[in-house]
Amino acid sequence: MSATFEPLGSSIPRPTLASAALPRRVRRVLEHLYALVSDEMSRQLEHMLGEFEQQLFKHADQARSSAQQASHLETLRTTRLNRADLVPRFLALIETELTTVRDPASAVEETGIAPTFRDMRLVEHGEADEANLLHTIAARHESRASLPLLLLGQRFGVLAGAPAFDAERLPVGPYAFGRILSEAAHALQITPEARMHLYRVYDQHVMQGYAQLVETMNALLARENVLPSLSFVPIRNRSSSHRDEAPPRRTEPVDPAAARERPTTAWPGQSDAGAASGAIDEEAFSMLQEMLAARRDLMGKLRPGGADAGGPRPTMSRDELLGALASLQSLPLHQTPPRNLTDVRQTLLAQARQQRGEATFLSREDSDAFELLDLFYTEIGRELRSDAAIGNLLNRLQVPLVRLALEDRGFFVRNEHPARQLLNAVAEAGAHWLPKEENDPQLNEELRRAVDHVVDNYDGDAGVFESANVQLQEHLRTMARKAEVAERRHVEAARGKEKLVMAKRQAGEAIESIVQEQKLPKFVHTLLTQAWTDVLTLTLLRNGEDSEEWQRQLEATRAIVDANAAGQRGQVSNAMGEDIEAALTQVGYHTEDAGAITRQLVTGTAANDDAASRTELALKLKSRTRLGTEDAPRPELPQRTLQEQDCWRHLRTLPFGTWFEFDLGDTGEIVRRRLSWFSPVTDNALFVNQRGQRVAEQSLDSLARQMAAGRVRIVTVEKSRLVDRAWSAVMGALGHLVGNSAPSEAHA
Repeated sequence: MSATFEPLGSSIPRPTLASAALPRRVRRVLEHLYALVSDEMSRQLEHMLGEFEQQLFKHADQARSSAQQASHLETLRTTRLNRADLVPRFLALIETELTTVRDPASAVEETGIAPTFRDMRLVEHGEADEANLLHTIAARHESRASLPLLLLGQRFGVLAGAPAFDAERLPVGPYAFGRILSEAAHALQITPEARMHLYRVYDQHVMQGYAQLVETMNALLARENVLPSLSFVPIRNRSSSHRDEAPPRRTEPVDPAAARERPTTAWPGQSDAGAASGAIDEEAFSMLQEMLAARRDLMGKLRPGGADAGGPRPTMSRDELLGALASLQSLPLHQTPPRNLTDVRQTLLAQARQQRGEATFLSREDSDAFELLDLFYTEIGRELRSDAAIGNLLNRLQVPLVRLALEDRGFFVRNEHPARQLLNAVAEAGAHWLPKEENDPQLNEELRRAVDHVVDNYDGDAGVFESANVQLQEHLRTMARKAEVAERRHVEAARGKEKLVMAKRQAGEAIESIVQEQKLPKFVHTLLTQAWTDVLTLTLLRNGEDSEEWQRQLEATRAIVDANAAGQRGQVSNAMGEDIEAALTQVGYHTEDAGAITRQLVTGTAANDDAASRTELALKLKSRTRLGTEDAPRPELPQRTLQEQDCWRHLRTLPFGTWFEFDLGDTGEIVRRRLSWFSPVTDNALFVNQRGQRVAEQSLDSLARQMAAGRVRIVTVEKSRLVDRAWSAVMGALGHLVGNSAPSEAHA
């Protein structure tokens, strides 16, 4: 496909989306896509032109001859003179490309037949060089965004009612952009050599963000229900011999940086797709022991007297230790449990000393288990708010957990271990990001039952943790389903509100386009922009812009304007006047008020209405709640910085359901909120809490500014669970203390 732009002074009409013969829904989707692309490309092209001018000035300053300097300065002068024409031409050609999305492909494109001799022509060297350079740029960026372009081509195939588009046929593909730039660049009236220079600047400053733009376009089309569930997962075949071989340790098939950046969308109690479960890793546990040994040696050197002498010491056997822990676990509820694992350890060693009559110690492996769990609990405590109920439940779990850790080292190296899942569920109920007013009594009761089940029944059987966790996870999934239902209601309401706002804007634009520069009585103009706008809005919502009802109301609007415009003698028929009055009653006006408004609209300053009656009518209009009243206008803010702009672009690519952490200010309080929905048109975003209840609405612009300032963070899959964050902190602390360069490798 080739796009064309009418030359200056030409009267040839340019195809637009509004005039294109497209289905209504396809036109609406393409209009939204064009708004997104034009907004992004206009900024990037302006930046490209600014950079191009700076480089021209620099080359002129560094020119080796006066002729070269004069050539660069002449190109700079011409560019500044004509630069205002490039961006409008570029955007107009993009719109033209979009209007031809349903046009059949040419025979050459469909069959791949080479052009005949009659189709060939001689070209200038510069023209061929330009085409080759733009093709090379397009091919390079096609390879960088191959998967998003593949998905975008599938979605454009749906819009076109045709097979999927390849990258060369996509109206917003890299090849189309190159062809459009080549045609639009002629508006600058610069030499072919200067255009080659311009294309290189285009490659460096515009196309560097093209892959992100394609992702954004895919996200917009998915939100418009154009293949919303489309995804592509390559299947990698493995031979049977490779299946039998154990994979090498510390080898990740996926880029860890990419995994860390993946936002979490799961509700509490749900697991993110792709979350690693990990098998029991003996090497990882050995690594933990080495780190603890290094930490112990370092701490020993820092104590007065240096390291321990290392002589033989009496130690408790594993059976003795487990028996003492079982006795401690069976304490009645009215007795206060140990505050932390250090107290548990001291209590056990004190009991052993009384029984043996001498100081007793733990073996190295048992001591490592106590130390790791103690560090783990300490980091978990940093993530909790001061909540006595949750703190007591965690304290009661200490002894069963240390018994489990002594017998099952998989607790430390398996993310999805049932005991870790149970610990995470209990801890997250008291997490600092969950406000106290959102505390759930039913969940707290389920947590208490799960902890009671473990404390009362655990005696070396890990299945006790699993059974308690199964019941608890089922309750969490039920809560997640209820939250999803509540969230869906709020999203539908937000989408309905957006449709109403967009319909009202379109109605206002329709009235303004009809009125234009015509002078109307002030009161009539007020009635048109208020009462009659409500009529057009309701008609648009009920019937759509392609309906006969909408056209009839537009005709009535023209008749009203003609009847009231200065210097015209238009007249509204009685039948149309009755239709106008009936339409006003449908939007909630009383019969008397509708009649009074109709008289004012039909005859301007009605002969039988005096100033007092118009004042009374104006007061009624002012006190009446209008259809689709928009929120207060947003304050004027300074232009976004580069960092804020990057955050804004990233936000528009996030999936619905992404969790955010908000810093509430000087108090240090942090809350988690879920981005349920946002509009690419109005920029509004809807946030809900963990129960699916609506808690806030704000613009993506405001959210991007907060992200750039560090007051808002995206919760990633790696850091979504509290226990995972705590364990990462433990590994980081150990690695920093002993100088380990890769502490996270012990985290399965």
